[in-house]
This record gives sequence, structure tokens and C-alpha cells, in this order.
Amino acid sequence: MNNSKKNAGQKTTLRRIFRYVGRYRGYLFLSLFLGVLTVLLTLYIPKLTGRSVDYMIGKGKVDFYGVRGIIVKIIVCAAITGAGQWLMTLCNNKMTFDVVRDIRNDAFEKIEKLPLSFIDAHPYGDIESRVIADADQFADGLLMGFTQLFSGVVTIVGTLCFMLSVNAKITLAVVAITPVSFFVAGFISKRTYSMFRKQSAIRGEQTGLINEMVEGQRVVKAYNQRAHVIAEFDEINDRLTDTTLKAVFFSSITNPATRFVNSLVYTSVGIVGAFSVINGSLTVGQLTAFLSYANQYTKPFNEISGVVTELQNALACAARVFELIDTPAQIPDAADAAAPDTFRGEVVLDRVNFSYTENAPLIENLSLLAKPGQKIAIVGPTGCGKTTLINLLMRFYDVRGGSISVDGTDIRKITRNSLRGGYGMVLQDTWLKSGTIRENITMGNPAVSEEEMIRIAKTCHIHSFVMKLPKGYDTPVSDNGEDFSQGQKQLLCIARVMMCHPSMLILDEATSSIDTRTELKIQEAFNLMMEGHTSFIVAHRLSTIRSADVILVMKDGHIIEQGTHRELMAAKGFYYDLYQSQFLGQAI
Repeated sequence: MNNSKKNAGQKTTLRRIFRYVGRYRGYLFLSLFLGVLTVLLTLYIPKLTGRSVDYMIGKGKVDFYGVRGIIVKIIVCAAITGAGQWLMTLCNNKMTFDVVRDIRNDAFEKIEKLPLSFIDAHPYGDIESRVIADADQFADGLLMGFTQLFSGVVTIVGTLCFMLSVNAKITLAVVAITPVSFFVAGFISKRTYSMFRKQSAIRGEQTGLINEMVEGQRVVKAYNQRAHVIAEFDEINDRLTDTTLKAVFFSSITNPATRFVNSLVYTSVGIVGAFSVINGSLTVGQLTAFLSYANQYTKPFNEISGVVTELQNALACAARVFELIDTPAQIPDAADAAAPDTFRGEVVLDRVNFSYTENAPLIENLSLLAKPGQKIAIVGPTGCGKTTLINLLMRFYDVRGGSISVDGTDIRKITRNSLRGGYGMVLQDTWLKSGTIRENITMGNPAVSEEEMIRIAKTCHIHSFVMKLPKGYDTPVSDNGEDFSQGQKQLLCIARVMMCHPSMLILDEATSSIDTRTELKIQEAFNLMMEGHTSFIVAHRLSTIRSADVILVMKDGHIIEQGTHRELMAAKGFYYDLYQSQFLGQAI
């Protein structure tokens, strides 16, 4: 990234941050006021101290009355300064964490609106890292910026004003050395932003690997891949270490470099001030105040340089979060989109074309008519497009050509919520959210009555095993239900669908993890639920779809055969070969 693009990116990020901060301008202005007040009072104390020194010019020549009055003023100034700094810290904390909360909310809301194509193309851990780790890093940098940057700038300006009021010549000597500090700060900031941005990206990659390996730990151990995984982690960790060390190296230059400048300033004030006292143009008390101001003046440069480094890190992290927020959301529903509560269930695919990537067509010129109440089974080899067809029906992805309509309306003219609410879907991959069993199975219909919930639970054969749990339906579910068997989780997901009373059904290997005896009972429940409802059944076990009204045989994104089980067996084509491979020697 060249300097012009980097600077433009930083400015854009800063503008975005200021827009978020602008929502809390009340806290901002109060913090700024308190910052100015505390700095001025802090800088007023050395001037009072200098006066007190001049009141004590020699033995027997101490103005106790004057010193006592100055001590009272110093105590009052210190008390107000302490209270002001406490209130300013509260304002800064409130403002910072509210800003980060808003950014996190926007990022999480965007994740909910992103098309599945984005989620599928990015590691989950990297997305999590942007919302959690990067937002935390940004909060730390922003808080330091509010707390120290403004106060440091006001301290520098205020100190110069106070020094000018005492002696202009010495002040000019101090100002002459100031550009050195700005050069140091600029040198460091130019080299740290890109390093911290790279550090954030690698940290996201590392989080993604950890997330992936923790979730797949059983598979990793089963295939003895621990050494390979550790080597992969070490490689990422080494890159993160290298990048972090480079960023820390330049950051570590800050303190010694600015301390060197501080020493130059302090030495200059001491030498010039000493000659001024000898010449009589400066009192001892004024020199004392000047030395204190010189220390006050140089101290913020240390802090500002450190803040600049942290702000570079914060800006790099904020840029990654904003990059997520700015990712184009899925195409919004049309303004005049219909939102029917129920569907008859006539589904028509008209010359549908689709591919996940431009140069790799998957479904081409696919047409299909599913009449209301029909059971449509979809079979075919792995990768033929069965699950992709389901994604298109649910509008998780939009077709690239042709159209899909439900009850005569193009699904792109139906709101997504209404369309997906019309389908009940059970997938082979089960998913349970953190919460209770009750919350999981009533997710699609929270208003379902207790009696209806128990009736459906018994139909799905989960009531007996749920009632054996310590808290029954209020038993907590965590870690995607790792305490339950795969079959039990699938039964819970089936119950979740049945609670919704959907107009249409999609069953994608819905009973693949259930024992044969329970499967027969679940099939009975499904048959009752599918009665009068259009159903799409993706199956590898062909015995489960023999009673389907229409069986679609897919291969390479095309429907190559279509008919009932008996018709397809009689044709002795691709379906016949599939069936024979599963049930060789059994009666048709």
C-alpha cells in the first residue's frame, strides 16, 4: 500500500470514527472542557510555587502570610484538578465504550445481513476476530487518545503561554527544539500503521485456525493430524511474532527518543535560565517555575508519541471492522415485495442457471414444476447440485439466470422473511443455539402452547429422553448440544420444524443420524406433516423416497431423469443403477 492510499485510508477511518463519536458530543464537550480546566489549573500551580520561592529569599526574610495564601490556592487548585480528572475519565470511558458498542452492534447487524456467499468465503474465526479482538484493540487506542492526546496538546499550548508570560527569550529556546519531537512522532507513526494492520490480519487468521481446530478436534485426533496442525499454527504464530516485533520495535523507539528531546529542553532552560538569574532578568522563583514548566512541556511529547503509536494500532483495527461493516449486504427486498402468510405450494423453476463462481457453472437450464401437495425427491451423486437447489429455493443464493416462482410469484418479489417462513427445513448438519431445549425447539414459533409442544415432542420421539434430563425442557444447551448424541440433536431439529406448521417442507438427509427403528417412526410423523404440503426431499438412502410423487435424478446440475420410483426402475437408467448399488438382490 503506497503512502497516498494509506493516508487516504486513515483519513476515511478517522472520519468514520468522528461520526460515531458525534453521537455522544455531550460527553465529548464536557471532557474537553474538563481537560482544559485541569491542565490550566495544573500549570497554574508551578507559577504559584515560583512566587512562594520568591517570598522566601533569605533567612529572616520569609513572607509567611504570602506563603500561607499561596499554599491555600495550591490546595484548592489540586482539589479541583483531581475532581476534574476523575469526571473527565468517567466521560471518556462512557464515550469510548458506547462508541465501541455501537460499532460492534453495526458489525453484528451487518453479519446478519451479509449474503451467505460472503460468510462461506471467509473463515469464521477472522470474522469473529474483527468484531471482538479488533474492536477491543480499537477501544484501548481510542480511550488512550481521549485521555492523553487532547490533554497533552492543551498542556503543550498552555505551558508555552505560561512560559511566555514569565520570559519570552527562554520560551523561544524551548520552542526551537520542539520540531525534533514532531519529527520523532512522524517517523514512528508512518512505520507503525501498516505493521499494526498486518498484525491484525494475521491475528484474525490465527483466530480462524484456532476456531476451526477446536471445533474439529475429534477429526484432527482421529486422523493423527496434530503434528500438522501444530506446524500450521507455528507458521502463523511465527509470522505474527515477526510482525509484532517489528511494530513493537518502532513503538519502543518512542520513549527513549522523546526523553532525549526532554533532556535537551530541560538543559536549555537550565542554562539560559541560570544566566538570566545572574543578569538579574529572572528571579530564582521564576527559574524554579520555568524548570517545572520545561518538565511539564516535554512530558506530553512522551505521552503523545505513545498515543500516536496506539492510535495507529487502533486505526488499523478500526479499518478492519469498518471493512466488514462496508461489505455490500444482500440485495434488499423489493419495495413492493409481497409478504404472504401462507402458500399453496406450487413451485416452478424456469430455465434456472447458477454457479458459485463465474467460470464454474453448476446448474444450467434447470426447469421443474412442483404441484401443491406433491412430494418431490431429489437424488443424485455427490456434487450434482442437490443442496445448491435447496439454497436457491430458500433464496440463500439468487439465481444467475431464469427464475423460481412460488404460487405464480417470482421469489425475488417475495420478502425473504415471508418466503423462508413458508418453508420448514431440516438439514443433515444439525445446529442448536445456546439456551434451553424449549428455546431451541420453539425457535420458529415461540407462541406455541405447552400442550402442543409436548404433543409434537412425543410425535418426534424426544419427549421421553427430554424428561429424563435434570430440568426437562428447561435443560440448558451449550456448545451446539455436545452433551447430546447426533441422533438426539437431529430429532430436536425435526421437532423445531414441526412446531412451525410450515406450508412447504425441505428435508435434506433429515434422518441420516437416526437409528432405523426411530427413523420409521419419524417417517410416519413426516408423512402426516407432509400431507397436503409441497415437500422437497434430498436423500441418499433411496428406500426413504420410494413413495415420492416425483423423483428427480440430478447429475452435473441437470435433471437427467424424472418420474415415480416404479417408472424409473422400469426405465433401467441412472436411477436404476443407483438403486441397484444400494439394494442389490432386493425386490423392487
